[in-house]
Amino acid sequence: MSRIAYVNGAYVPMSEACVHIDDRGYQFADGVYEGVSVRHGKLIDLEPHLDRLWRSLGELQMMAPMDRGPMRLVLKEVVRRNRIKDGFLYLQITRGVAPRDHPFPAQTPWPAMVVTAKRLNFDAVMDRAMTQGVAGSSQPDIRWGRCDVKSTSLLPNILAKQAAREAGAFEAVMVDRDGYVTEGSSTNIWMVTKDGTLVTRSTDDNILPGITRASVMKVARDLQMKVEERAFTLEEAKGAAEMFLTSSTSCAMPIVSLDGQKIGDGTPGPVAKRLVEAYKAFMDA
Repeated sequence: MSRIAYVNGAYVPMSEACVHIDDRGYQFADGVYEGVSVRHGKLIDLEPHLDRLWRSLGELQMMAPMDRGPMRLVLKEVVRRNRIKDGFLYLQITRGVAPRDHPFPAQTPWPAMVVTAKRLNFDAVMDRAMTQGVAGSSQPDIRWGRCDVKSTSLLPNILAKQAAREAGAFEAVMVDRDGYVTEGSSTNIWMVTKDGTLVTRSTDDNILPGITRASVMKVARDLQMKVEERAFTLEEAKGAAEMFLTSSTSCAMPIVSLDGQKIGDGTPGPVAKRLVEAYKAFMDA
């Protein structure tokens, strides 16, 4: 079955989906996006994703192409038309089509909106989290000063992810100039201290407020786990009892090695595994 995309008011086959060459998203990465997990046909954490989307739009002085009610209907319809049971939905909004010039257009164009969906085997993701985990590679964080906005301007993230893959790792663990871990190239990063405390960087420190990060934090606190939001160094991370990352597509995925050095005993640890089980229950509820 051909995948179906939503593009500016129409549901079209992926082979026919296109945007104008003067779209500011194409020209300048002048846009924002969200990625939402789909589990058993349900959009996970949809409202927090929409909250973050509206915040990003506001920070960039960009209009929404429609109200939240109609947008919910569009997103659910894309999932339905693609017959997605478990998968990933991608939503992108750009400032729209205008003659190429760096400032905002004098006459505000109508924002462009694209939505796609694809299948993703979350059972396989969670099985990997419980049995294997992934490797991380530290990379310098060279991103801009507004990482709190979920912008489509992702070239530094791409370079970090590619460098990690070339190093044989799944994810880049980005490190600032002072040697502190910020986040992953497309994830939030956590460590577990020797006394079992979960530590992840505060969203006040110019990192993206991850939706899965927030849900995992709530799950952890419901399990009576101690959580601290603070900066930690790369060396602290390498000496941690456990590490893991969170994202919409990876859930809570253990990082079992960093720069070739084992984290803990080099296998998914008990804290991360407990969180994976609890997060799966959250998704399946």
